[in-house]
Amino acid sequence: MKILSGRDLSKQLEEKYIDEIKHLQAKGINPTLNIIQVGNNQASNVYIGNKVKLSKRLNFQCNHIKYDEKISNEELIQNIKKFNNDDSVHGILVQLPLPKHLNESLVIEAIDPNKDVDCFSNTNVGKLWTEKRDISKLLKPCTPFGVITLLKSNHIPISGKNVVIINRSNIVGKPLAALFLLEDATVTVCHSKTQNLKDFTRKADILVSAVGIANYIDESYVKNNAICVDVSINRDVNGKLCGDFNFESVSDKCSYITPVPGGIGPMTIISLLHNLLLVTKNKIK
Repeated sequence: MKILSGRDLSKQLEEKYIDEIKHLQAKGINPTLNIIQVGNNQASNVYIGNKVKLSKRLNFQCNHIKYDEKISNEELIQNIKKFNNDDSVHGILVQLPLPKHLNESLVIEAIDPNKDVDCFSNTNVGKLWTEKRDISKLLKPCTPFGVITLLKSNHIPISGKNVVIINRSNIVGKPLAALFLLEDATVTVCHSKTQNLKDFTRKADILVSAVGIANYIDESYVKNNAICVDVSINRDVNGKLCGDFNFESVSDKCSYITPVPGGIGPMTIISLLHNLLLVTKNKIK
């Protein structure tokens, strides 16, 4: 069994991206990301903090804009539109979740698709499903793209493989299915209503879980020599960070596995930077 370290790969990619940032800055262009936060969700504070730390390490501009949790849809959308029209801002993301009174779909759709570095808008998601082959110039959702990047960087074959994804969310499961299809995999998407889940997972060459239940997937779900990709970050009964896969149980049976922490999490953040640089370069063409 080999560990697929997203932490190690993300550090390698940082070296590549810092050169791209310096190249752009030499031309008078400083890649700039606006992160919009509504309220004070503690998990959001951690995620945003990691993005701000990345910006400081790589010396690109990251603006953390906080709004009171009582802000209206109309006011929030008007502020987003101001950033859309600001040429000095290259990328915009709204940190989710939003307070319940806000319409998440309306807020996301208010972001200019050319600045939508999370790739959540209908326009950008639709492009993933309609593009036949070359998506190198398209924005990709950060977590799904991080999964694909980690597998390909470790020379793990995807074409023709049976891929099972346990998640059907708009953030992970659906876009990840699209990306695997573009890599010529055979994809099955499972979810909470799937009957006889193990009948599907035991056939998976690549098994991706984003269930959100600590240590849920043990060796009985996994095919011999499968590649196990853990997208979740949970806490076990002792409060320790862990994923969906029972690491000790599964590691004796799989060929590769992503750790938690240090697996897909770092790949998600570095994929955001990839998208920021992409929209910045697209803007100056």
